[in-house]
Amino acid sequence: MKKRLIKLIAGCLLATIAITGCSKPAEKTSQTSGTPKTTETTPAPVKNEKLVVYTNSNSDGRGDWWIAKAKEAGFDIEIVGAGGAALANRLIAEKNNPVGDVVFGLNSMLYETVKKQNVLQKYVPAWASEIEAGLNDKEGYYHALVRQAILLSYNTGVYNEQTAPKDWTDLWKKPEYKGLYETPTLLAQVTPRIVVAGILTRYKDANGDLGISKEGWDEIKKFYNNGTAAVDGQDFFANMASKKTPIGTAVSGVLKAKEGQYNIKVGIAKPEVGVPMIVEQVAILNGTKKLDTAKRFVDWFGSAEIQGQFAEKFNAMPANTKSIAKASAAVKELYASIKVQNIDWGFVATNIDKWAEKIELQILK
Repeated sequence: MKKRLIKLIAGCLLATIAITGCSKPAEKTSQTSGTPKTTETTPAPVKNEKLVVYTNSNSDGRGDWWIAKAKEAGFDIEIVGAGGAALANRLIAEKNNPVGDVVFGLNSMLYETVKKQNVLQKYVPAWASEIEAGLNDKEGYYHALVRQAILLSYNTGVYNEQTAPKDWTDLWKKPEYKGLYETPTLLAQVTPRIVVAGILTRYKDANGDLGISKEGWDEIKKFYNNGTAAVDGQDFFANMASKKTPIGTAVSGVLKAKEGQYNIKVGIAKPEVGVPMIVEQVAILNGTKKLDTAKRFVDWFGSAEIQGQFAEKFNAMPANTKSIAKASAAVKELYASIKVQNIDWGFVATNIDKWAEKIELQILK
């Protein structure tokens, strides 16, 4: 009995030790579970720095609209406006010490000029693949926003389809239009240069002066000599409405606004050769110190949603295929009715400055 009792007590002691030993890891687990857990930190919100945005496309309320829209999206932008040619020259002059961050407007001809001067930062925005084929820069430096037709227009209160000019060449070849159309100056703005290019390139001649035949230079001289010169600071549409010069150049994107502003109805000539078509683009400026913000801005700026809103507001024809549905019926009808003139823009870009200088010095003197 005594031996059995001793064995029983010894067994109980061993069991107690075993249980105590097994419970220790549980105590350790309990202590470990009380250790504070590491929590993930919430990333700080992206900071958008203020951007200086250059453009030649800020008139008629467009600049103010972009500033307000950008603010809604979290961007703070300052728009600096200038004529296209003047703006391109400014970008080149500032390339070693850039002031701006982004540029929009201009056209492929001017973008090619500034690209060759190392003014642009290569960047392919998120929406680049949505643009109509052939409109973006193949090397990725600039991307298309809006298509603009450069039109020969007239006041329908003065002319109808039968009596209005059918082509630019009618202006100086038919005496009934003498002095009744506006002839543009060339130095600071792109649109007048496009008009001249549309005329001169019809007379391309490798052996001619600056690539143009003598006949071509004679024709452009007649164009200027038989028209009424534009006056700096005067809106052509005001003179169209007053019938002082009821014929002249119109850019498709501003037609609706100008008709409303001056209470006129504008007619459009549709030459068999076609009309010059330019494409406004957007690019980031090389050397910007705000590259990340500039990239985010361009991704937002050219998106289908924002360009669609712009098309609705300003009667524009967007280059983004996903925005075209937002263009007005009138704009879509206009673009369906006109033919695009076949112009060698590389040839124009190489020669336009010299053409403008020749016209300024020899024809407009």
